[in-house]
Amino acid sequence: MKRITAFIILICLCLCSCSQKESTEISDNGRPIVVATIFPQYDFLRELAGNKADVYLLIPPGGESHSYEPSPSDIINISKSDLFVYAGGNVDLWAERLLEAEEMTATRTIALTDIVPLLCEEHEHEHEHDHEHDHEHGGLDEHHDHSEHEGHSEYDEHVWTSPENAIEICLALTEELCAADEANARFYRQNCKAYTDKLTQLDKAAREAVENAKHKTIVFADRFPIRYFTEEYGLSYIAAFPGCAAETEPGPQTLVRLIDTVREESIPVVFYREFSNGKVADLVCESTGAKKLLFHSCHNLSAEDFENGETYLSIMSRNISNLKEALN
Repeated sequence: MKRITAFIILICLCLCSCSQKESTEISDNGRPIVVATIFPQYDFLRELAGNKADVYLLIPPGGESHSYEPSPSDIINISKSDLFVYAGGNVDLWAERLLEAEEMTATRTIALTDIVPLLCEEHEHEHEHDHEHDHEHGGLDEHHDHSEHEGHSEYDEHVWTSPENAIEICLALTEELCAADEANARFYRQNCKAYTDKLTQLDKAAREAVENAKHKTIVFADRFPIRYFTEEYGLSYIAAFPGCAAETEPGPQTLVRLIDTVREESIPVVFYREFSNGKVADLVCESTGAKKLLFHSCHNLSAEDFENGETYLSIMSRNISNLKEALN
């Protein structure tokens, strides 16, 4: 019954996505085929695989992963792959359902959320209503016991935003590549060593930025996709919305709290995220004189950034530069 249900879902996904722009079916060039759903794992995999495997990005630059549905060609490409890598969690429920179908024949599959321990999004944030709350977030003086909010919390899937997590992800992906293509295992491990050395330097730069900072609080006047980053480096934060919340406008109390925090703690920078209209950050900056800067979660790139050769390393390096400015 489970396989029959999965097959029905597979057919429905195909039918529902026929109206979408059709993707190109992968051609077999004799090399291992690796399919990644979103940019972070795609970027890691192309660094690790080099020219020994063909790595494909499923959700195109500028695409929205939260509303994505696979096209028929996408499903065929996943089924043909030697390794299929997806983010996992709520954003990739479609992948979980798809992989239950008996017709899916991807040799190996792995979710990033199976590699790195997950944190819950903090849904007790004041953004939801204008009621009074002691709004201490992710390291501000109080660590919330998420077991008490189990029915109210969702897991945050943005595990790659911490360079330390990125290292763990790359190590796991390397082993998957080696298992899928044993003949080139040494090559993959050499690439992994070279790339994780760069990630280690990125991690060192982030730690130095925080250690040498005047204060340890950041203001994120937007959705908040970098909890793993703040957790790793001991940063406190106040955000307009948790994770990838559906809200578009914060409540008045939240806006006041953002503005008051910037003023009272003399915070020089207010962050916004990629693909945001930045309106909340604009309001806070207009009220406080703070500077608006981007903190890019690397979840996806614009087509222009992709064409210009942006990478996880280049984006996170700019994030750390912006962080230095925000903490001093």
